[in-house]
Formats: sequence, C-alpha cells, structure tokens
Amino acid sequence: MREHYLKNALDAVLGGKTVKVAAAETFGCTIRFREEAAAEAPITYAKHIAPIMQEYCQPCHRPGEVAPFSLLSYRDAFTWRKEIAKVVEARQMPPWKPVKGHGEFQGERRLTDEQIGMILKWVETGAPMGAPNDLPPPKQFNNDWALGEPDIIAEMPVEYEVGPTGDDEYRHFVIPTNFDQDVFVRAIDIQPGNRNPVHHVIVFLDTTGAARRLDAADPKPGYEAFGWPGFVPAGMLGGWAPGFSPSVLPDGTGYRLPKGADIVLQIHYYRTGKPEKDRTRVGIYLEKKPNPQPVGIAWLINPLFRIPAGAERHEVRAYWVAPRDVDVVAITPHMHLLGREMKVEAELPDGTKKTLVWINDWDFKWQDTYHYKTPVKLPRGTRVVVYAYYDNSEKNPNNPHKPPIDVTWGERTSDEMCLVFLHVVGEEGTGFRGGRRGGGGGFFRRSANP
Repeated sequence: MREHYLKNALDAVLGGKTVKVAAAETFGCTIRFREEAAAEAPITYAKHIAPIMQEYCQPCHRPGEVAPFSLLSYRDAFTWRKEIAKVVEARQMPPWKPVKGHGEFQGERRLTDEQIGMILKWVETGAPMGAPNDLPPPKQFNNDWALGEPDIIAEMPVEYEVGPTGDDEYRHFVIPTNFDQDVFVRAIDIQPGNRNPVHHVIVFLDTTGAARRLDAADPKPGYEAFGWPGFVPAGMLGGWAPGFSPSVLPDGTGYRLPKGADIVLQIHYYRTGKPEKDRTRVGIYLEKKPNPQPVGIAWLINPLFRIPAGAERHEVRAYWVAPRDVDVVAITPHMHLLGREMKVEAELPDGTKKTLVWINDWDFKWQDTYHYKTPVKLPRGTRVVVYAYYDNSEKNPNNPHKPPIDVTWGERTSDEMCLVFLHVVGEEGTGFRGGRRGGGGGFFRRSANP
C-alpha cells in the first residue's frame, strides 16, 4: 500500500494534530539542469561549428577569395582542424585588427569566448561530424559584388601588363563619367583584376581635364605618376589594399562625385618575378535620398621621418586639429611592412581622451576602412594624434631590407608611410581633401539593375 507521508503530515499540521511520521526515505529522479546537459552533449560540426564557419570563415575561405584554402565543407574543416584551433585561440582568425574597447565598429569579425571554446572542444574530442540533419543550409555568397549589383561600374579601358622585374609602378587610368549634376556615393567595391601585383588602389576625382592630358601624352595605357596622381584632386571616393572589404556610409550621406568629373584609378603595382596582367574595376553605389550630407576625408600624414636601421620600436607621430564640430563615420590607418602598431587618439578640448582606433599587431596584408557603429563626435579644437611604431630590425620577418637600412617616407612597398584617413560628415569649409566641386579612356557604365 502506497503511503502519502507528505500529505498526511500537512493534514495533521493544519488540523492541529501530531504528525505520526516526521521523516521518510524516498526515491526519485535526478534533476539535470539545462546547462549541465549542454555541457555533456558533444560539440559537432553540423550543429555547432558549421554556423561559425559560415559567418566568420567562409566569406574569405572559399574558391576565388583571398584565403589560401576553402572551408566550405566538413572535410575542409576536419583537414584544417588543428590549424583552426591554434589561430582562433590566439585570436589571429578571423582577421580583425582593432583592439577591443578602442572604437566600436560595424561588421566586427570577432569570435566570442564561447565560440572559441566550442571550436577547441570540438577539435579536442576528435572533430565529430554529427547528424547531417543538423547542418544549416549552405550559405549563398555573391561571387560578383559583395554589396549586390552596383549602380555604376567603372573599369579600366584595357588590360594592363606589369613586367616581371624592376621598380614599383604607379599607373593611373582615366574613366569619364559625364554626369550632368553632382551625385553622391555611399559605397564602393574595388575589385582588382589580379591581386598578385596590385599593392593598392585609390579612386581620385578630376574636374580639370589634367588627367586626360597626362593620359594622352603617355603611349602606354593610362599614365605614370609616382605617388601622387599628377594633379590636385577634386576629391576621392576611397581605396583598396589587401584585407579591405566594402562598407557603406551612414544613411543620407555620401562622397560627392562632381558633375562632369573623371574617375582616376591610381593603381600601385609591384613586381612578382613573372609577367602579370590586371584589369581593375570599381562598383559604385549611389545615395538615393535627396540632399545627402557630403562626406569629406581628412588626411593625418607625416612624411618627414627616418626609421634608423636596427630600431625595434621607432615612434612616428602625426597630428590634425578639428576646424569645427565634426562627426567621424570611418577611419583608415595605413603603414607598410615595417609597421607594428598604430593608435589614433582624440584629445578633446575639455582634456578628455578618446581612442579612435588601436591596432597593436599591424599586418600589411590585412588593412581596412573601419566604419563606426555610431558617428564619433569631435568638438571644434579636438587634437587628433597618430602614434605609429615601426620595427626596422632583423627580428622583423617582414623587413624587406636584409640587412636593414634607414627607411623614410616613400611610395614603394619597401618604403614606409604614416597615414590615417578620417572620413568626416560635411566637407565644406573644413580643409578636408574630398568631394568639392571644381573627359580619356575607360569604361563607365550604369549597371543593368540600378
């Protein structure tokens, strides 16, 4: 006969009677909390790792992209599992250079501690596949334009051949636009035709016809001008270097592309030891809203430095003072192979300091323009300081000079730079280079789906 000891005890207490059985042994089921059950469940590729790979790894680790191997399948991930564990634990991958807490940026490629822990446990437990039904649907990538079909495509007029040896080459290609009014560019996507010889690309604007005249005087496609475009630009739309990914300016803003301007692609080529061919193109995305706010670019630059041979941590600084209250929407730091660290700090008029970006492990192969989640407001008189550090010693594996030599500012890969671009809303009256008012070869066409 089953006894209900607890019920009998409660009835006795409520009735003012003596409890006959005050304690009794019992048998029941173990209660397992969800966290304990999850901790004991196996980490599998299908359920846990594949979603991480899709979001953070596959955009680069797939055929035709910058990464050296693909991670589209379980077989790929299993093959590279030990290397994956090593680089994610060291936070070398996914490649995201800004130090956490020193600027809040869009599109941060940063794994959480939980995600890193899952990857490490997955590898430690034999990297199981798991149930195929747990796999997420394959991620669909746009293999042509990351931001979708551009409104306009600007392309080099012909393929350009880069010789196998010799000095670096700065080639400029003129592309007419023939707009009958100013337009505003919210984003660009630069696609080098051949990434092997392309060091960087900058998109300048010319409203004077100077670039066309230089092009006509040079017998080869485009024209040569070392370092600068050979004219005073009416503005620039942005650039590309290894590691750059296209991003979009805030809603209702854009870089001004003046009426009748020519786009001038400055492409820095370096030699690879064999003949290379390139035909770079630029996808241009226009801001459709009426009366957009123009975005200008302030240059923080110091070309007057010398990095002594053997110096392991040589500091170079650059400065800029805000001429009025400004909103900074993005920042682009730039150094070459000797660069090791760059911090950009704003010193506000009230004495407070704010770090705009800090990269403490510079990698020439992973550069980017970092767009803030919300614009950074800098009052008039704010002093922005660039602290750049270089390693010109034999300990630096990227040092192009063996043995090291003194290095100064220059346009070649083996020279150095100390340069930061601040992308700031509103360019009139600021002294920014970019987007002021003031046709060559090339293709300039509206896309099929504007």
